[in-house]
Amino acid sequence: MGTLFKHGTVITASDMTRADVLVEGEIVTLIGLDLDPAGHTVVDCSGMYLMPGGIDVHTHLDLSFGGTFSNDDFNTGHRAAAFGGTTMHIDFVIQPPGGSLHDGLTEWRKKAEQAQIDYGFHLAIRELNDAVLDEIPTLVDEGVTSLKLFMAYKNVFQIDDATLFKTMRVAAKHGMIVMVHAENGDVEAALTPALLAAGKTDPKYHAESRPPEIEGEATNRAVVMSGLTGCPLYVVHMTCEASIAALRRGRALGYPVMGETCSQYFFLTVDEHLAAPGFEGAKYVCSPPIRSTHDQAVLWQAVRDGTLQIVSTDHCDFWYEGSKGPHQDWAKAHPEGAWHTFEAQDPTFRRPGKELGRGNFAKIPNGMPGLEDRMMVIWHAGVNGGKISPSRFVELNCTNPARIFGMYPKKGTIAVGSDADIVVWDPNQEHTISAKTHHMHVDYNVYEGMVVKGVPVQVYQRGNKLVDGAEWGGHRGGGQFVARKAGAPVL
Repeated sequence: MGTLFKHGTVITASDMTRADVLVEGEIVTLIGLDLDPAGHTVVDCSGMYLMPGGIDVHTHLDLSFGGTFSNDDFNTGHRAAAFGGTTMHIDFVIQPPGGSLHDGLTEWRKKAEQAQIDYGFHLAIRELNDAVLDEIPTLVDEGVTSLKLFMAYKNVFQIDDATLFKTMRVAAKHGMIVMVHAENGDVEAALTPALLAAGKTDPKYHAESRPPEIEGEATNRAVVMSGLTGCPLYVVHMTCEASIAALRRGRALGYPVMGETCSQYFFLTVDEHLAAPGFEGAKYVCSPPIRSTHDQAVLWQAVRDGTLQIVSTDHCDFWYEGSKGPHQDWAKAHPEGAWHTFEAQDPTFRRPGKELGRGNFAKIPNGMPGLEDRMMVIWHAGVNGGKISPSRFVELNCTNPARIFGMYPKKGTIAVGSDADIVVWDPNQEHTISAKTHHMHVDYNVYEGMVVKGVPVQVYQRGNKLVDGAEWGGHRGGGQFVARKAGAPVL
């Protein structure tokens, strides 16, 4: 006995087809017209679209950063993702200071014990020595085939050019992909103190400390190194014309370079959001910063013409008002590691959040929520807005993530033999996005009040129903680690 999705329209990266889909166990076993329902549980999908579950390849769950931890973990973040139609994500393991890459993996595997959707890991390198270089090829055996290096966050995560070049040479030999956060951290480290010394402390000055020129310069540097080494390069969270131009130039030269942008960069701007009155702009502080309406138009063109391959979120949410209530003094007096235990015992506790940066934009924890909203806002603005087709939507949010990161066709499509990660999508249902109704563990939403048309009404993970309207059917530990293959294609 299986589950038969009848009368729906299946959307893949290549086409839209009226078809029934039969799921038996955890995989798709048959696709066709007028399949016999005898012996199966039938899901009537009349008027609905059937899409593969979304894959968000850029998240930071339970991340220690900026004097606090990001709010969502592998429990709350996974529930929120599924309610938004995302059934898998890839999170960034951070190499601990002085530790090995496998030390980081051990820490993140512990975090993922409560996983409710499927997941994978990237490995972020912050310190490179001979032992770490030797460790890189062993990650492939662990199903981790992507490395990340930060060209920003001086004295925290930033690596130098020699580290990037050496890592690329090793990664290229083993079919791995190198990801970069492309901003010139040395320039930012000079601009920020100058702004603060001039009394420019409000959130809006975060954008002036990280202008588009330093994103474009760093992107170009990474693209050139990719060309020299032959290492596949994936530039994360691209925001502006300068960086897109650098990526487009590298692709025209035949370099193995790719890029993503994130959903927030299509909708938020410095003038309207980051420069909001008072401290409100802190909600929108992320790096690289949100940009201009001109840059938004550039990004839409880049996802249309194939310069950009993926839309992700860089989900990393922090309380707007953290450390509130009777626990404020307790939080200040105890180390970060104690917060998790205390929060589990008392849900009213709030770890520190964006308020850490009142009076100094450089101390605002960088990041914002988006994991739950990505599919809905991109469908509404992209498909309903006539900017991209339904198939291109699936390509950007589901299929390309699976192909680039070595898990296709197990993930990212609806095909016989694929995991039955299926989203039943109602293209006519409307939803008002709000912090009052979202499932992310944070007290604001960057799309507050936005009305979207087109929402997931049922979400299945490997044939198991996670979401049915407002009902949750998942459980802690239900998500599985997805081991990825090396040698994935450059798209």
